[in-house]
Amino acid sequence: MSLRRNALLLVLATGVLAILGLWSGGALERLWRIPAGLLLLGLAYEGWQAARAAPTLQVQTAQRWFLGRATPLRLLLGPARPRALTLQLAPAAPAQIAMNRAVRSVRVPGALELSATARRLGGFEWPAMSGRLGGVLGLAWWSERLASTCHVQVVPDVLQAHERAAGTGLRGERAALRLGAGAEILQLRDYRRGDPPRAVDWKASARRGRLISRDYSEDQHLEIVLAVDAGRASGLRAGDTDRLALYANVAARFAERAAALDDSVGLVLYAERPLAAVAPGRGTAAVARVRACLTAARVHTGDGNPALAALRARALLQRRSLVIFLTDLDEPSALGELAAAVRLLLPKHLPFLAGVDSESAQRLAYESVGDDLGAYRALAAQEYCAAVTRNVQALRALGAAAVLARPRALEQAVLEAYVRFRQRRKVG
Repeated sequence: MSLRRNALLLVLATGVLAILGLWSGGALERLWRIPAGLLLLGLAYEGWQAARAAPTLQVQTAQRWFLGRATPLRLLLGPARPRALTLQLAPAAPAQIAMNRAVRSVRVPGALELSATARRLGGFEWPAMSGRLGGVLGLAWWSERLASTCHVQVVPDVLQAHERAAGTGLRGERAALRLGAGAEILQLRDYRRGDPPRAVDWKASARRGRLISRDYSEDQHLEIVLAVDAGRASGLRAGDTDRLALYANVAARFAERAAALDDSVGLVLYAERPLAAVAPGRGTAAVARVRACLTAARVHTGDGNPALAALRARALLQRRSLVIFLTDLDEPSALGELAAAVRLLLPKHLPFLAGVDSESAQRLAYESVGDDLGAYRALAAQEYCAAVTRNVQALRALGAAAVLARPRALEQAVLEAYVRFRQRRKVG
């Protein structure tokens, strides 16, 4: 309980009258009891009314939240008996959900419209909220603890309608002419110098008295495995979320894009060892399996081991495929494991490694400094940035594709690389 203006005025009146009673020599000695009695009676009445009002809280929101996307929620307050009261409420949310927690005043019964953003995968129970109820006489604020039975499940984000439409331009790039490959004969033609022996149709050549080659239609549906690092480094901050949350969003949305192009997509979730694997598949069923695996992902205490993840991915693949690692590229000690993963996949498969560039390090490396400590920090940040660049160059020198991007640009960087792979037909 805390006193309000009316109570403070009665306290002031009590003090003033008590002083006057002492100065008057006894004529007004007991007059201070009137405001004091009114204050005590008023507080007792307000306390009774507050207990009788018993405000309740109901959090109304979607049961499934998309990671990183603002989600509306409604705080329904009520009932207040026998009359409407004012409640000062401090909105609360699970620690993994970002929300404006500024104190707000609302009439009870009433509702408060808010918006919040989930920053981590998983299921969360909504915590109790603290508030204080204004007494009907304006004498005091009465503390309230409002609990709500609300559970939300945070899942990876999905593509919106306009984003799905943006990827349809690649749909035509599914079949190509290739010699000696594929399962369906497209046409017979005269032999050309350089045609492999397996492309020659010997029966047709015997009938026509000259060499005849076959052209096959090549199936350009790609097989893709997303290798997501859930090791200790994935708990580091990346923009508004941690790295694992960022990787999960990129992987889930990428899987939707790949399925829209009828490519096969699978997943390997790993830390110090492979944690879960989803074999490549096509369509919404494959996307659902990938999303379910990502939804259950948690940051592990061990360091990620991409070499073991590469072995697991290789076991899932039947033909030349694209293996996309969403992992930490800025840790010098991780370079050896990443290089081992690349060597395990090449030359049959095409490894592509994507990591997060540190915004704070880039900012420190190039901002102006005014003291020795600032200069030391700038030098350390520059060395860090140089080491990251060397890591990326070393992986590219091994024959892998590698990219480093800011958190907000990582998804676009992965998508652009995927589009280039399709256009150049490096995979398949």
